[in-house]
Amino acid sequence: MVQRIRRRAGRPRGLVLGIGDDCAIYRPSAEEDLLVTTDFVIEDVHFRRTTHRAEDVGWKALARGLSDIAAMGGTPRFCLVSLAVAPWADERWIDGFYRGLLKLARRTRTELAGGDLAHAGKTVCDIVAAGWVPKGKALRRDGAKTGDAIYVSGVLGGSALGLATGRGRAWRRHLRPEPRLALGRILRQSFRPTAAMDISDGLLIDLHRLCLASKCAAELDGDVPVFAGAAIEQALHGGEDYELLFTLPAQVRRPRRISGVPITRIGSMCRGEAGSITIAGERRLPLGYDHFRKP
Repeated sequence: MVQRIRRRAGRPRGLVLGIGDDCAIYRPSAEEDLLVTTDFVIEDVHFRRTTHRAEDVGWKALARGLSDIAAMGGTPRFCLVSLAVAPWADERWIDGFYRGLLKLARRTRTELAGGDLAHAGKTVCDIVAAGWVPKGKALRRDGAKTGDAIYVSGVLGGSALGLATGRGRAWRRHLRPEPRLALGRILRQSFRPTAAMDISDGLLIDLHRLCLASKCAAELDGDVPVFAGAAIEQALHGGEDYELLFTLPAQVRRPRRISGVPITRIGSMCRGEAGSITIAGERRLPLGYDHFRKP
């Protein structure tokens, strides 16, 4: 199986050594900062074997890591994939998983540099994605200031709607999220956001995290862009949209679309309790997905 994966992954680009030894070898330049992120994809948390094809699970596994790199304005370089499969997952399923992952990897020029295969009670994937930004230029969560405008890319709530309905364009969005890599780089190069992150667990809970990091509060004006057919609560709290959330100084002008993606101003950073969020003057709790929140 490992040899088959290595043949399909191809020869590493930008790596000294890829799949086939105890470690991959990567040699960054002195002008770059290396970005490294890790994400789980867990059966019955991020996918269900009865509804999600193996190809879609593989795609989403890589998309989750690449979305983090996009949020920092980075360019992906390589990934490491550790896959532990349940007894129901046969070689055909594993092939499908890597087929989906490698399809997105080739589209985004991300090399599969290595990983691990094992068995477990449930299928679990842990992906490590690595990318780069020019030295000292990464977008971070902790730089927003009072008065900065808050923006989101795209429309929100589509993945939550797709998970609830299992059909249509929303379902496809849930299955095959598109990490906003080009948008993240353009933001870094041309607009220099004061803070940025991706929306993986829900707009309000992720904005809450950005506010905590920046020691600010946020006031939203109610103009959140909602996916067609989704409810406002799905847009505010639904996870796995993988859009970008970022702040800019109020005087910065930005186009309505960047890299073909609509950009919407949704509010402002303000004084107040760090992490607090109000919408049209009403305090709102960040009720997005939290792995450690008790039912």
